Amino acid sequence: MFTIIRDLARQNLEFLCGLLLFAVIVGFIILSYFSPYAPTDIYLLPPDMPPDGDYWLGTTSRGQDVFWQLTTALRNTLYFGIGVAFLSRIISLVVGLVAGYAGGAVDRVLMAINDSIMVIPQFPLLILFYFVLKDSMTWTVLIVIMASLGWSYDARLIRSVAIGLKTRPFTTQSVYSGMSMRKILVEEHLPYVLPIVFATTMNNMIWSIGMEITLSVLGFTDIETPTMGMMIYWANAHSALIAGIWWWVAAPVAVIVILFLALFLLSMSMNEYNDPRSRLNRMGS
Repeated sequence: MFTIIRDLARQNLEFLCGLLLFAVIVGFIILSYFSPYAPTDIYLLPPDMPPDGDYWLGTTSRGQDVFWQLTTALRNTLYFGIGVAFLSRIISLVVGLVAGYAGGAVDRVLMAINDSIMVIPQFPLLILFYFVLKDSMTWTVLIVIMASLGWSYDARLIRSVAIGLKTRPFTTQSVYSGMSMRKILVEEHLPYVLPIVFATTMNNMIWSIGMEITLSVLGFTDIETPTMGMMIYWANAHSALIAGIWWWVAAPVAVIVILFLALFLLSMSMNEYNDPRSRLNRMGS
């Protein structure tokens, strides 16, 4: 994996730009652990102060420093996206590899479940879960729910690769040598799909973070936990743009754009790396 990252950083400008932007995001997250203010405390500072030397990104109408609030919100949002991506990658790997290798009835059953998940309208379902679980809708529960909805497209992609790997000579040799199905999938097939998993992880993080921001802006999450969407929610609740407190909205929106751009560039460059023809064209040029 480190070899792949090194080669991409040398040969792919999009990957290098995405990596640098993501490093900026990580830097913000590290700063959140040194915040002088508790993330949920309010009315600690003069409200509605514009950006200056004392408050780099200004303060909110709730008396919070936008810069330090932004670092904590970014940390929570990114951790949320990583949590959803991690759980959904596990599901997609298990379903995709097993379905592609086993074939037959196992493949048909797993793909029937997969296709059913794929056509479910996710956003209305998440809102329904919010109203049903309301008091029990913690961030952990939301991560599990979104991970349960966000694996189907990637599982089908992994399955298509696994079907091809099943017919390769090394798989036949592994079967004749007495290796179990689990060992074949983990030791022989998994390394071939890891680059695809990395690329789909970026896509899944973009999707899950986008859904979190949307739900938070609408107030369908825990409004006391700082996230990027929740910063916009409170700014809208206090009519920040109408009141001329533009920095309260501009700061989270700008960081969201940087985060999405970083993840998109990483995903796009990994997709290109996975395509041999694109990789050869780039090396030839």
